[in-house]
Amino acid sequence: MLEKLDLTKTLSKAEYKKKMEKLEPKLGRLQRECREYGIPVMIAFEGYGASGKGVQIGELIKALDPRGFEVYAVKNETEEEKMYPFMWRFWTKLPPNGRIAIYDSSWYRRVLADRFDKKVKKSELADAYRSICSFEEQLTAGGMVMIKIFLAIDKKEQRKRFDKLLGSEETAWRVSKRDLKRHKNFEKYQQMNEEMLTRTDTEYAPWNIVEAVDRKFAAAKIFAIVVHTLEEKIEELKRQKKQEKKVGKQTDSSVSNGRLKESILGKTDLSLAYTKEEYKKKLIKLQKKMEKLHGELYRRRIPVVLGFEGWDAGGKGGAIKRLTERMDPRGYVVHPTASPNDIERAYHYLWRFWIDMPKAGHVTIFDRTWYGRVMVERIEGFCMKQEWQRAYKEINDMEKDLADAGAIVLKFWMQIDKDEQARRFKARQENPEKQWKITDEDWRNREKWDKYEEAVDEMLIRTSTPGAPWIVVEGNNKYYARIKVLETVVNAIEERLR
Repeated sequence: MLEKLDLTKTLSKAEYKKKMEKLEPKLGRLQRECREYGIPVMIAFEGYGASGKGVQIGELIKALDPRGFEVYAVKNETEEEKMYPFMWRFWTKLPPNGRIAIYDSSWYRRVLADRFDKKVKKSELADAYRSICSFEEQLTAGGMVMIKIFLAIDKKEQRKRFDKLLGSEETAWRVSKRDLKRHKNFEKYQQMNEEMLTRTDTEYAPWNIVEAVDRKFAAAKIFAIVVHTLEEKIEELKRQKKQEKKVGKQTDSSVSNGRLKESILGKTDLSLAYTKEEYKKKLIKLQKKMEKLHGELYRRRIPVVLGFEGWDAGGKGGAIKRLTERMDPRGYVVHPTASPNDIERAYHYLWRFWIDMPKAGHVTIFDRTWYGRVMVERIEGFCMKQEWQRAYKEINDMEKDLADAGAIVLKFWMQIDKDEQARRFKARQENPEKQWKITDEDWRNREKWDKYEEAVDEMLIRTSTPGAPWIVVEGNNKYYARIKVLETVVNAIEERLR
């Protein structure tokens, strides 16, 4: 592919000026329209060393309002970034709706420079490609415009540009030893780029290859690509809005269509219980273990992600409290998840969870999680049918990224029956210190118990995986539930440390 490119393409100064007089104001207008329609845009620049990524980004942003974009120079991972899954640093650099993010090199470092430098093992490549494609598919499905530009030059042109940079003290620093090593092995590195382009050229995020020997030709082509892509997206959005206006926004809060007959919750034995004496004895023993294991997690740099879901009054808070009582508060954090705020709604729904994932050696506990997408948002009609249907795969992919990065991922469903919930609701209402825990919405949700139960069953079946299993906790007896959670976490950590 790359070796067959015609890199002799050029553009005269007059032709360039004529094209840019049309393209530059168009791009400025499209940026304003993207802001108006709330369209987020990511523009990733990849290419060989000295292919002109910085120069072309500089040309592109001249036509943009600086208040509406941000440029990220993606270099080697910092020590902090190394403590997270490799896609974490890009999830944390997403543009919100209506803004543009431009990347000088990108998430493709993993399968290009890092691969060449042998920072990535051969066995890790497949997972890296899966993570990249999943990242791009999730974002574009959620409305992101993804523009990927690859700047191509040949070995001779690269040598010429390197020599020019090295010839001046002011620019010599821009050519690293690694750049020169990749130049020396240009054919090998070219093959890696070929593989990357082939494996990640998708319908939702296609590659645009730009012949970059002539910088004027490259700039005009890049402008044309960006303008065309944004025009298409805006037209598509306008058509969608017209259609929605005609028929109304289509949501579907229905539960399974009958294909998933198995009921996980229906098999739960809610008679399981411990006496107060049994509970206290087990609790002391398990909390001592947890205290010790927490220190070992930090020493061995193992991250832990724990997610808690369950019925209202199912005992999530009580279980989390007993789990963390003897843990070092500097090494864990509990995130109570509420409805997304205005800032969070401006991003992909998984963004707010990615930014709170633990670094190596720390524990993050989510009191309610990303599974709201396939439960409350689905049942209450807060998202469209296709959005919650694709969320199962999106969630599985995110959790696989976490597990592949070495995290222990456990998800707990706190199960109680309807009668037990009513009893706990009533007890909360009668206790002045606990009345804040009960709301009118809690009572309303009981009316949709059967719908939620089917949705939960489907969620458990579709998203319980070896790397991120669901644990259904029999919760009618609070003592039993708290001990099961503690035992499960302790066992999982001990298993990892063996």
